[in-house]
Amino acid sequence: LVGIFGIGNKPTGEKDPFALRRTALGVLRVIIESRLAVDLRKLIDSAVQGYGERLSNAKTVEEVKTFMMERLRGYFADKGIATEVYAAVHARHPAQPYDFARRVEAVHAFYQLPDAQALAAANKRIQNILRRVDGAVSTAVNDELFTENAEWDLAAKLMGLKPRVQKLLSDGQYTEALAALAGLRESVDCFFDEVKVMDDVDAVKNNRLAILANIHELFIETADISRLQA
Repeated sequence: LVGIFGIGNKPTGEKDPFALRRTALGVLRVIIESRLAVDLRKLIDSAVQGYGERLSNAKTVEEVKTFMMERLRGYFADKGIATEVYAAVHARHPAQPYDFARRVEAVHAFYQLPDAQALAAANKRIQNILRRVDGAVSTAVNDELFTENAEWDLAAKLMGLKPRVQKLLSDGQYTEALAALAGLRESVDCFFDEVKVMDDVDAVKNNRLAILANIHELFIETADISRLQA
């Protein structure tokens, strides 16, 4: 793969005389199905180094990585995984194909939950709100600034879940982490129904944004759940 891409002979359109698509898929299957903790970029870079000065394409590493990761779309589709699930994980650009597969498995399970669509929409709304804010948004939440019951409820559930979810994420237990976060659905809905996020008082507004930033950070660690919207 690296050798052929490195001399500028990458596949174009439907033409693939060296069967590089099949080769790429084969490599990915070995990595995923053998549960190998391999960083794909480092693996490709190592292959490039093995060619010394013989390669002419300066973009070989990035092109091979992109080409290989695109093969995962079909790999997971053949397993009955929705395109939206692949897209949600791909948006995070996991470095390891096996880690990518574990995230896909988790998001696929999450996608089957009754609360999935509502939480996907909520994540999209949260992202849109945070994008419109100038500068970084703090995740420090001050309960002395709460004025609505929905704030108390969401913050209490969120802060209660956060340590457990962070531990699950650090252990790569994405399925369990998303299942735990799904429990926020009702509180998130109430928050958006009853609370004006962009309050006229800056301190109150920033505190509400901090709640949303915490939710976003916990979900986005696994995948971009907003991409699951039907």
